[in-house]
Parts: sequence; C-alpha cells; structure tokens
Amino acid sequence: MSGSIRLRLLRWVIPPVLLMNLLAGALAYMLAPPPLREVVLRTLVLLEIVFALGCVGLVWFSVSNGLRPLSRLRSELNAREGDDLAPIAAAEVPYELEPVVSAFNGLLAKVGEGAQARQDFLANVAHQLRTPLAGLKTQLEWLGARHTEPDTAKSVGLMLSATERMIRQTNQLLALARAEPHHFEKTRLEPLALDALVADAVQSFVDQARLKNIDIGFDLAPATVVGDRFLLRDLIDNLIDNAIRYTPPHGAVTVSVRPKLLIVEDNGPGIPLARREQVFNRYVRLDDKTHGSGLGLAIVRDIAVVHGARLTISDPPDGSGALFTVKFS
Repeated sequence: MSGSIRLRLLRWVIPPVLLMNLLAGALAYMLAPPPLREVVLRTLVLLEIVFALGCVGLVWFSVSNGLRPLSRLRSELNAREGDDLAPIAAAEVPYELEPVVSAFNGLLAKVGEGAQARQDFLANVAHQLRTPLAGLKTQLEWLGARHTEPDTAKSVGLMLSATERMIRQTNQLLALARAEPHHFEKTRLEPLALDALVADAVQSFVDQARLKNIDIGFDLAPATVVGDRFLLRDLIDNLIDNAIRYTPPHGAVTVSVRPKLLIVEDNGPGIPLARREQVFNRYVRLDDKTHGSGLGLAIVRDIAVVHGARLTISDPPDGSGALFTVKFS
C-alpha cells in the first residue's frame, strides 16, 4: 500500500475521535439549561477545532520523529561509494527498524558474494589468458621478423597491436583483482624505495612515449614507503600509461618523487574540475577517441586506498594538463 503514513493515520484517528466528541457535546448540549445552550455550543465547537488541530500536530510530530532514523539511514546509504557493501550497523537503529536493517544486510551480503564471485572469475580468466597471449605475441613478432612483404607485414602489425591491447587489458583485470580489499594482504607490505620503483617503471614506457613523440622524464628524490611492491608498480604503471595515452604528440610527461609523494604531470587536455572524482570510477572515460578500458585510474584509486594514501588531481603550475599526486601516510 502506498501513500503518506501521516495522512493515513489522520484518516484513521481523526474521524472516530471527532465523532466521540460530537456525541459527548450533543449530550452536554441537551443536558445544559436552555439559556446556556448557545454558550455551550460555541465552547464545544471551539474545543473540537482545538482538539482536531492538536491531533493533527501530534500525528505529524510522532510520524516525523519516528521516521527520522530512516532518513538518517537513507543519507548514510546515499553517501556510500557504489562498491561499499559493508553491513549497516544494527546497533545504531531503533529496535523497530532492526528487521529492516537485517533484511538490507542480507541483501548486501548476497550482492557482495556475487561481486566477489564475478571478480574471482575475471581474475582467473585473466590469469589463464596471460600465457597464451604472451605466446601469441612472441609468434607474431617472429613472423614479423621473417616476412617483410608489405601486405604480410601490415597484417602482422595489426595482429600484434591487437594482441598488445589484449595483454594490457588482461594485466589491468589482474591488477584490479589484486587491489580488491579482500585480496589485499598486509603481510606483503614492506619498506620500498619509491624512487627506484619509478625509475624502473619509466624505462618500460620509453618506447610507448617515443611512438607519440612525447618527452617523458623523471625527477626522483630518495623516498621510502611501506607498501606492496607489485601493487605499487601497478599504480605507477597505470598513472604513467594514462598520462602518455591522453597527452597529444610532442607533449611532455614528468614523473617526480619526493618523500611520501608521487607526482605524475602531463601537458595534455587536463580534466575538468567537475569530473575529477568521476574518472576514478570503473569504465569511465572522458575521451572516446583514445583506446582504453576505463580501468586504469580505478586501479590507481583502489591501490591508493588499500595503502592508506591520498590521491588527488589538480592543475599543473602553468595551468595546462593534469597533475596526479599520491600522498603516502
């Protein structure tokens, strides 16, 4: 049944109460001496109006006060991220709402189990695809080196390019699964030289940057952070890959390391202020003309979160491009 609880209660409460008062008033009117009946009538009408208004106010206040915990619950649920499936604290709601909260928590648990099963499936599929894709790439490179006829070389080049995209997306799916909070293992945390990790990562992007005539450089100061080596490498790789991917030819990408800080700056098109939070959601892409899965920055965010780091986007000092900063605690 839909409709307002307040109006429904008023329909249930007001008519019988008014009817009882009218009967009592009619009885008082008949029993009163004739000279006083007019005064009694005016008094009874005034009392009826006051009583009716009092009932309306009481019902309105009681229902509003009773629904306040539900309003608070709604605000808390609306403030959650889409992937936050933590159970609602039943101890913080009134006894009458515990069955509702229990049902919500049961539903959240089922959704969480489904999401985990889907994530495990993706991780397993991605893991199983890595080896055959690497073998396929090796065979295509072998073919390309031995068959230089223009038509054959073009076909092999296209197949090699498609294979490299599949390998990248497979690696991103694996990184996404590793960064899931329930897969994150604190036992793998160790003190790491962030500058050495970045220096190694930048070298693997030199060829990709050269193909677009992008000037890639780094400015590294000694810095030690506590983290997972493989996850932090995924974070660095995805930030650099994102910067190169969206920076136009002849642009520049600079990676800097300072104590507790990782900074990746580019002079690409930048990210509008209103969309800077959205780009960390999965499958969100601002530029459909550039190849990408929309997972890179979601991976960066997840890895930053499990490391307790703060990830921000701002404008570079000259106002052109994007400046990604990861601040470790």
